[in-house]
Amino acid sequence: MRPSKREIDQIRSVTLERGVSMHAEGSCLIKCGDTHVLCTASLEDRVPPWLRGGGRGWVTAEYGMLPRATSERMRREASAGKQSGRTQEIQRLIGRSLRAVVDLQKLGERQISLDCDVIQADGGTRTASITGAWVALNDCIAWMAARDMVKPGVLTDQIAAISCGVYRGTAVCDLDYAEDSEADTDANFVMTGSGGLVEIQATAETEPFSPELFQQMMELADGGIKQLLSLQKIAVG
Repeated sequence: MRPSKREIDQIRSVTLERGVSMHAEGSCLIKCGDTHVLCTASLEDRVPPWLRGGGRGWVTAEYGMLPRATSERMRREASAGKQSGRTQEIQRLIGRSLRAVVDLQKLGERQISLDCDVIQADGGTRTASITGAWVALNDCIAWMAARDMVKPGVLTDQIAAISCGVYRGTAVCDLDYAEDSEADTDANFVMTGSGGLVEIQATAETEPFSPELFQQMMELADGGIKQLLSLQKIAVG
């Protein structure tokens, strides 16, 4: 029995609230159970130096957790003077995932920065960030299109992500913290709306996992992400 009493393929309750920031060109507050992440998309009239003059745009991401997003207060990374390796790895994952569904040539020589700030954490913050950031990105590109800044086709597909794992010997979908902290295997899956795999991160925390268990996690992830994709479609109308 899962601590949350959910079935092995049952994802947490998910809401996607758009337009939560009055200043950002796109924004989304995603709630996956008790994990809440504010995602904002900011349009910038610049690109990294190594892209200047090439006519291509760029999509990047930053990720962070508020000090009291967890059960005990964490020190702000800014006050420590540097980002942790975990933070850098997660924001690179978010950036890679979003770039997979953007035609950077059609974006033009501009940058869209996705900021994913974890307000409350209960497992799955990186996957929630990717799913919510897509909604914010979609609205940012729609904002640009309404002002004739881009032509159709900049955003090529949807993208969403979910965690799966092996909890007490059983493959389960969408781990919360109670499961994640005790999982034998922890995995994250990023997939497009057309079913393409963008990234898989899977780690055995205790004993190695079998190909059969990995296949079960893949199937659970596919079903969970399809639900998230449907919720994204409803959210953006």
